[in-house]
Amino acid sequence: MRRMRPPLAIDEGTVRQLVEDQFPAWADLPVRRVDLDGWDNRSFRLGDHLVARLPSALRYAAQVEREQCWLPVLAPVLPVAIPIPMGRGRPGRGYPFDWSIYKWIPGEPLATVDLSHSSDLARRLASFLVALQSRPTEDGPSPGPQNFHRGGRLAVYDKEMRSALDRLPAGIRTPVSKLWRDALAAQPSQREVWLHGDFAPRNLLVRQGRLCGVIDFGQVAVGDPACDLTITWTYLRGQARPTFRDEVGADAATWARARGWAAWKAAILLSGVASGPTADIDSAALTLQAVLQDQ
Repeated sequence: MRRMRPPLAIDEGTVRQLVEDQFPAWADLPVRRVDLDGWDNRSFRLGDHLVARLPSALRYAAQVEREQCWLPVLAPVLPVAIPIPMGRGRPGRGYPFDWSIYKWIPGEPLATVDLSHSSDLARRLASFLVALQSRPTEDGPSPGPQNFHRGGRLAVYDKEMRSALDRLPAGIRTPVSKLWRDALAAQPSQREVWLHGDFAPRNLLVRQGRLCGVIDFGQVAVGDPACDLTITWTYLRGQARPTFRDEVGADAATWARARGWAAWKAAILLSGVASGPTADIDSAALTLQAVLQDQ
């Protein structure tokens, strides 16, 4: 059973000390934790226009380098705002990893509002992914352990998925097993593209009902984009789902692998094979149901 170590306890006081030591020009800015925080990082507002993001565990520490290197490269081709690095912090005050300061992007996390039936949102989500995939891929980072194989082959998680399948209720074990086999058999094309790696409602910002920003690029890579399509079942509902699929324009094999990514994440959380945010565990059964219905 894969259990994550408890994340580091990081509070406003630690962040304030790190900023005072390493970025004295911003030392007088108030520090406050964001309302909806992530799992991989802890984020703190610095005044009104900056945000500090600190990896919560060693397994996420490599994300700092990925974001610092590639966010400035990707920003010009994307239709909405993404984080712009303003500084790179170093270990200190008992905190053991590098960390980042970015420009703050105003907006509400999609996870906090219900736009799941919005075809307009679906089109904007698809437009972002199509734009991301259009950027030339030379020298881009490859999938691997540092980004949890997002953009790589699903087969790396086959053993874990089989363990999860053994724990699932008998009524869904057979159809999920078939879906998984189909996903493994659907070979990716030779064309690799840029992918976000964690294209989830918590990392998507909206303002007045429209997509206005995408954050948390710690798993960004060049590879198979199927993992970015799981939002089809984790969030979108009704007509928004086929709208998103039509706008993305992926082939049948890519959608088969995307269903595999969605089913894997839901199955390991629902079965207890892996731990994660409570909200993700609570929604895992709904995701599996949606994936099985949409084949």
